[in-house]
Amino acid sequence: MKNTFFSVLTVFLAICAFTSNTFAQASPQWHLPDGAKARLGKGWISEVVYSPDGTRLAVAGGIGIWVYDAETGEELDLFTGHRERVYSVSFSPDGRTLASGSWDRTVRLWDVQTGRHIRTLEGHTRAVRSVSFSPDGRTLASASKDATVRLWNVQTGRHIRTLKGHTDWVYSVSFGPDGRTLASGSWDRTVRLWDVQTGRHIRTLEGHTRAVRSVAFSPDGRTLASGSWDRTVRLWDVQTGRHIRTLEGHTWAVRSVSFSPDGGMLASASDDATARLWDVQTGRHIRTLERHTDWVSSVAFSPDGRTLASASRDATVHLWDVQTGRHIRTLEGHASDVRSVSFSPDGRTLASASDDATARLWNVQTGRHIRTLEGHWLSVYSVSFSPNGRMLASASWQEIRLWNVQTGRHIRTLEGHRDWVSSVAFSPDGRTLASASDDTTVRLWDVQTGRHIRTLEGHASRVSSVSFSPDGRTLASASRDATVRLWNVQTGRHIRTLEGHASDVSSVAFSPDSRTLASASSDGTVLVWEIIPIFTQPEWLPEDVNNDGIVNVTDLILVASHSGETGQNDADVNGDGVVDIIDLTLVMAAFENTAGAPEIWSLAPENRLTRAEVEQWLHQARQVHSTDAAFQRGILMLEQLLSSLTPKETVLLPNYPNPFNPETWIPYRLAKPANVSISIYAADGGLVRTLDLEHQGVGIYESRSRAAYWDGRNALGESVASGVYFYTLTAGEFSATRKMLIMK
Repeated sequence: MKNTFFSVLTVFLAICAFTSNTFAQASPQWHLPDGAKARLGKGWISEVVYSPDGTRLAVAGGIGIWVYDAETGEELDLFTGHRERVYSVSFSPDGRTLASGSWDRTVRLWDVQTGRHIRTLEGHTRAVRSVSFSPDGRTLASASKDATVRLWNVQTGRHIRTLKGHTDWVYSVSFGPDGRTLASGSWDRTVRLWDVQTGRHIRTLEGHTRAVRSVAFSPDGRTLASGSWDRTVRLWDVQTGRHIRTLEGHTWAVRSVSFSPDGGMLASASDDATARLWDVQTGRHIRTLERHTDWVSSVAFSPDGRTLASASRDATVHLWDVQTGRHIRTLEGHASDVRSVSFSPDGRTLASASDDATARLWNVQTGRHIRTLEGHWLSVYSVSFSPNGRMLASASWQEIRLWNVQTGRHIRTLEGHRDWVSSVAFSPDGRTLASASDDTTVRLWDVQTGRHIRTLEGHASRVSSVSFSPDGRTLASASRDATVRLWNVQTGRHIRTLEGHASDVSSVAFSPDSRTLASASSDGTVLVWEIIPIFTQPEWLPEDVNNDGIVNVTDLILVASHSGETGQNDADVNGDGVVDIIDLTLVMAAFENTAGAPEIWSLAPENRLTRAEVEQWLHQARQVHSTDAAFQRGILMLEQLLSSLTPKETVLLPNYPNPFNPETWIPYRLAKPANVSISIYAADGGLVRTLDLEHQGVGIYESRSRAAYWDGRNALGESVASGVYFYTLTAGEFSATRKMLIMK
């Protein structure tokens, strides 16, 4: 049995590495979003399980569930339908049905043979983290971040009962071999045992000092294993609840535990990128299995289009053959995550940017390290060569540095962004530099003088990457809002938005002929888009108050700021000698026929409109008795703008800046009025401070004047230490938690 288990692990590790890192696949056209012609990579991985007969392997991840032939590694199918990441999958005992649990709060049942979606099980109020079939296949258990476990009738989809008792997220559920007992592991650091027939809580197993991520019964049902964020595995006597022993050795959180079929060995998988094998009887560590797994953070085509470079959070750079998908070589040397890669114009040199605060230059042909550029005091997020290869731009916290490639000398620093600069790119003629930032904007700079030319606004979240098309006419920007935007470089006009990734888009790169764009995402995939450029000279409109080629919210603000002024004024759109509500409404009317559709995100956070302002404008416009079609269309657009300022759901957003020292802002949106508070916790779960924001109305609380502010101090007014912290927004019945990092 041990040899069988080793072969299972070998296939498991090979498949994981294959799905995480390969750029070639047999069916790159499966379930593609509109406009994409290929998918490179299989997606972010959460869980891998075998079918009962061992012939199939199901992989849960960022874009759906991949099903493989376990013997050959061939893709058999891709199940899609969940609206967000899939965290857990489980085969029924007969292998005919697959259950999947997702961040979208639902459980889905699938026909394994046909790939058909059978039914959706709904009821959880937060993400579903784990699913498990009972041994007879009649009951399904689901664990959720809403702190409950739900039992379902597989045949009918009927909800049987809800098991309550945990005080925080439930990460994992597992049935005992006889189907009578269910184990659940939770963020509250405990394991609970339940009677499946009655739903009665049997006992609580305590001892872990951090969240319990995984639970598993031994084949004979006598022993339970639990894996935890405290980096340990614990073994328990199921009958008595007695702690048998603790298995120590992992250097990071233990994500998964599994017994061998004979019960003699236990395998544990950890966020330290290793799997460990243990002797269950003695607790002895047998061996450690290591492999490379982490997010792809950046991609770049070589000038001839034959090579693709990918940067990873595992501190390495990989080179790939674009035509075949073959892995060429790995470049190692950075001491931390690699954020960005860029080829020199002749394709002989590669630059890489890293969280170790350096940029490195590499010989592409040999993989040899040439030199290291030092000077930034925090992470370097992006690097880019000038077209002649003589200058390199590197991006970091609020600044961009220009370097002489030959000598490594620092030339000048460009400043203006209000947050991390995540990406930089030179235009093909080398005269313009584009920079992307966590402040949600893209900036264009004059390389020769360092002068700021213009700011491109529109993304709803942090902009992570920018890339010029080789003809210099188009700029692509990638964002954490899961979209890619295309811009007209000459005018700054927004051309179109590309949607289809399931999570943050971390990088974009054009092919040499400008017809193809590659985008890489933290959903674990690369999408390849066919680009058909549209370049039109913008028609001048009087509603374009600032004459930037686009009518948008900026023009609206300009009219509002000049309200009541008389005489010659660009804000007097209708030319009647006075700036008033009629001019403002006509600007709104022009939104409909331009790229400046009424979107709140076209302004920097501190300048964004509020519902109160738009409500006042709308009230004033309705008092004007005009039947003019343009004016009436303007009223309609004001109504739509007001609607865009009214959140459809309450959400907690990422804090900014992050990492930070010592202060940060925590943004959120409220879909209905509520008493609002934000609680800040240390990594060990201890409460650090509560920000009581009192009763607040419907709205978007994202700018620094409206978002919650934390000065990095605890309830006693003391500065807290560097490290990971968690913040929880409570607004009425709503609650959500995110992570942040203080770096001093």
